[in-house]
Amino acid sequence: MIAPSILAADFARLAEAADAVKGADWLHVDVMDGHFVPNLTLGLPVVKAILASTDIPVDCHLMIDDPDRWALGYAEAGAHNVTVHAEAAADPVKLAHDIRAAGAKAGLSIKPRTPFEPYVELLSHYDTLLVMSVEPGFGGQEFIPEVLDKVRKARRLVDAGELTVIVEIDGGINSDTIEQAAEAGVDCFVAGSAVYGAADPAKAIEALRDQARVSTGKAR
Repeated sequence: MIAPSILAADFARLAEAADAVKGADWLHVDVMDGHFVPNLTLGLPVVKAILASTDIPVDCHLMIDDPDRWALGYAEAGAHNVTVHAEAAADPVKLAHDIRAAGAKAGLSIKPRTPFEPYVELLSHYDTLLVMSVEPGFGGQEFIPEVLDKVRKARRLVDAGELTVIVEIDGGINSDTIEQAAEAGVDCFVAGSAVYGAADPAKAIEALRDQARVSTGKAR
């Protein structure tokens, strides 16, 4: 699965940016509050406008403080997947149940320096594990390969039937890094500059997907 990150698009033309990636599996939308991360992007009103302009399932990544208070609104608005940060959620089990009850899939994200093991039991309540491969806050950063150890651990648990999450990765994914991420066991790849920085975003998605498929076949 390829999820283009609209963070790398022209914010003045978000509807056009969504239309340019029609072949995408999900459309990744980063919500940042300027507190949990040192950047401010967009919020629920803009997400609602994006939802109204595309048929692509919208993958909302909430890089915000107090997601227990705010996440439900994104699920109720029609987001396909709503991801909150393990480092910010006060009651992640209840939050996952509330997001699911509102009709969305629930995702749990961990930052590069956050260990995976403390959250394994929590993941039984979630549909998606989003492993950050850059420090959250800004696009265009360099991929941190050390996070792939967390991906491998999650993949082993999924393959063993102990977890049922989609393993997603976000940060620095491009033609140079997607193969090693696929080999580690990633299911869904968030790609920003690699898609929206290309002359033809739709072709860039297909090229990334082809690379991931080949690498996944080698690894499994």
